[in-house]
Amino acid sequence: MKYEVVIGLEIHAQLATNTKIFCGCCTKFGSPPNSQVCPVCLGMPGSLPVLNKQVVEFAIKMGIATESQITRINNFARKNYFYPDLPKGYQISQFEHPICEHGQVDIFIEKQHKKIGLTRIHMEEDAGKLVHDEGYVSKNESLVDLNRCGVPLIEIVSEPELGSPQEAAAYVGKIRQLVRYLGICDGNMEEGSLRCDANISLRPFGQEKLGTKTELKNMNSIKNVEKALEYEIKRQTIILDDGEEIEQETLLWDPDKNIAKPMRSKEESHDYRYFPDPDLVPLKIDQEWLNKIHDAMPELPDIKKKRFINDYNLPEYDAEILTSALDLADYYEAVAKKIDNPKLVSNWVMGEVLRLLNQDKKSLSEIYVTPEKLSDLLTAIENGKISGSAAKTVFEKLSKQDVRVSEVIEKEGLIQISDSNELEALVEHILITNPVEVQAYKNGKTNIMGFFVGSVMRESKGKADPKMVNQILQKKLN
Repeated sequence: MKYEVVIGLEIHAQLATNTKIFCGCCTKFGSPPNSQVCPVCLGMPGSLPVLNKQVVEFAIKMGIATESQITRINNFARKNYFYPDLPKGYQISQFEHPICEHGQVDIFIEKQHKKIGLTRIHMEEDAGKLVHDEGYVSKNESLVDLNRCGVPLIEIVSEPELGSPQEAAAYVGKIRQLVRYLGICDGNMEEGSLRCDANISLRPFGQEKLGTKTELKNMNSIKNVEKALEYEIKRQTIILDDGEEIEQETLLWDPDKNIAKPMRSKEESHDYRYFPDPDLVPLKIDQEWLNKIHDAMPELPDIKKKRFINDYNLPEYDAEILTSALDLADYYEAVAKKIDNPKLVSNWVMGEVLRLLNQDKKSLSEIYVTPEKLSDLLTAIENGKISGSAAKTVFEKLSKQDVRVSEVIEKEGLIQISDSNELEALVEHILITNPVEVQAYKNGKTNIMGFFVGSVMRESKGKADPKMVNQILQKKLN
């Protein structure tokens, strides 16, 4: 490429509070349209906003998690613009004094760590929602649902330090991981709990001045963030190669057609005519309150990852996967504390457990294979009661019904054969019935050993102890 890609992301995270930011209305998703509104979030004359304390605490938690500076004296501002789903004609946000500034996020991509700076994190209220595509809406009209109006958000604004769609995707994933670990947002992009806007520009390599940027909206998954940015890079490259100029505008991503369509010319901050909200007094955060929030912070993913590497002697790749979600990390650790073989646990969680989750589209709390059952299964392997292949049969049974490991082993007759006399008889049978392969082994084709082991395992229906089978085979063949 002739051009350097410069990307900055603005991520809106809907905070998991029970009530809205400036009133007591419910924030539950999926309720009937306009059923969770009041004079405050509808912008009725004479109504006054009252700040939700938990919103502030959640914002501070995100600031601590991203090593940001916490602003002690906060002000709210009115961001003025007209849209049908914004009943007040302005949005209450923060401008000159955001609650968090100058943080950073560490992303891990292509086995490399990269620090991405944060410009700011600020609190604001959400707007409503326009309904265009329901069956009862004609082509020429839209309906307004104001349930979302006043729902609390934090906006996380990165520095323009992301250099590729892949880095941007990793960054969004990291932000989603953090808000989930903190318990401040469910991170569901399909429901709009986490929304991402991307600012992207291209400039010739070596040029310091940034190119003209465009903004991409409506990306409801990490995959779509990556696709939309790849599309826009190609589009801008063609325009620049033709000697034309990029127009500063906002583009709407169409995930069905994989194209971005112009939405409007891009606004600057002065277009919103910010000014201090006269209905909200400055918010002061004292040291005692800050200390209390700091003390209640959970173990963050990067710290947990380092601990998994040190405490369980795991490769960095394993630790990265296992700490990608808090429930997965807790699941792994619950098993690892009972089994003196953390790598074996890692292999099973990353293999069979994640396969089951993807296959059945369920969460860890919804599957039958609890940490207790997996630890019982792995204990049976470690004690030599069942073989690894038999264990996969047991796991399959456990995934379909609520039964004990011991029940499945007994019912399916999977107890491992460890009797040397019985195993010798099995090995002799396989050697006698495969004279061509035996001769090939004697002629130096030693890699055929796998064939003999596999044959014995099949003959025993997976119940033979593979270590003992190997020993007996080598003894007899040599």
